[in-house]
Amino acid sequence: MGRRRRERGPVTDGVLIVDKPVGHTSHDAVARVRRAFGQHRVGHTGTLDPSATGVLVVCLGRATKLVQYLQAGSKTYAATMRLGITTTSQDADGEILAQVDASAIDERRFCEALTRFHGPIEQIPPMVSAVKVDGERLHAKARRGETVAREPRHVTVHDLVLDAFEPGEHPEASFLVTCSAGTYVRTIAHDVGEALGVGGSLSGLRRLANGPFTADQAVDLDTLEQAGADGRLGELLIEPGEAVARTMWWTEVEDAALARRLAQGDPLPDPPAQPCFAAFHDGRLVGIYTRDVDAPGPARPQLVWTRPEELPS
Repeated sequence: MGRRRRERGPVTDGVLIVDKPVGHTSHDAVARVRRAFGQHRVGHTGTLDPSATGVLVVCLGRATKLVQYLQAGSKTYAATMRLGITTTSQDADGEILAQVDASAIDERRFCEALTRFHGPIEQIPPMVSAVKVDGERLHAKARRGETVAREPRHVTVHDLVLDAFEPGEHPEASFLVTCSAGTYVRTIAHDVGEALGVGGSLSGLRRLANGPFTADQAVDLDTLEQAGADGRLGELLIEPGEAVARTMWWTEVEDAALARRLAQGDPLPDPPAQPCFAAFHDGRLVGIYTRDVDAPGPARPQLVWTRPEELPS
């Protein structure tokens, strides 16, 4: 006898800002969102490790098509690291590789090292990351005990500020970092420790913001599930067009006939001087477009969001 398919609720399109708790993987959090909404098509815009907490932007229904655009912005974290302790994973979840007395490091020396990692930098992705090498994610290789060569990645640290420093045999430092997508904060902690000659590892991490989406807008999973029980899930969602408008440059298309042609997949003539932007008509997201800013010509649609029949007649 075949397995009975679980009944699903009506498909919901929207963006949900989740406050991921410690001990949950991002996949775990998405699974609970799926259950709360009773729908399968759910994705997120950037993984958080199980030991990390904070902002996880979750897209539901058709909004999953927006993931690549909503994850492109900078991210802000509150991080804590320990000096003198080096681990296999560059954080507290890994096995300790080395442990040395780092009491000679004071706040001034730590700040001097921290400033070296401000601006454009190169990072070697940790072995526990989701980066693929030879078609396989690094964390899968790491689970087998493998270590492979990784190409450095160019990232940008926009802001890096010491919040607190507690001296001792293994000094603990807390700092705030705003960085480009793809930056590994655990690798910043590891590399700062290496620069100081004592090693270091991340001991705590909370994502405060993902682009324009912040922790004070986020809902915890228990509150989400209670809202589902009360029939109030819709109150927690951000409309997809609003999420796009918060995230990227956009332009308003006034001409209704042009908007209808765009909804049919036509390029946008006379586009703004932006490499990637969204177009709206009458407050409704029509699509997302790209263009070569060094050459004249129309912008090509990367995503047509609104169907012609959905536009006002």
